[in-house]
Amino acid sequence: MASAKQLMSSGSDAKVDERKRKRMESNRESAKRSRMRKQQRLEELMSEKTQLQNQNGLCDERIASVERNYHVLDAENNVMRAQLAELTERLDSLNSLTRFWVDATGFPVDIPEILDTLLEPWQLPCPIQPIDASSDMFQF
Repeated sequence: MASAKQLMSSGSDAKVDERKRKRMESNRESAKRSRMRKQQRLEELMSEKTQLQNQNGLCDERIASVERNYHVLDAENNVMRAQLAELTERLDSLNSLTRFWVDATGFPVDIPEILDTLLEPWQLPCPIQPIDASSDMFQF
């Protein structure tokens, strides 16, 4: 028969084995929960990445639209500058002809001088008036 020491040691070995088994099971569950949290976080990050890529695409489209509008306005502005230069030159030529007519005939011609401010309307001395604008004016 087994001695009392042997029974006690086999009983404590069983307790140690039971604690070891419970600890291993607890560690497995903890590792499983940790893997699940990591997987969930990865899925959240992938979703956020997709959302940010979509937003980035929309921003790229808006930028391209603004650039197209800028180029159109820049071209129109260049045309207007050329027209201004041409009209200014024509006006100077007509004024020169008028002065020649007056000098040649001696008949005064009453032509009012055109103010420089009319040739440069952005410099007109007029009160600044607010421009009513809404947020949908500049839709892209």
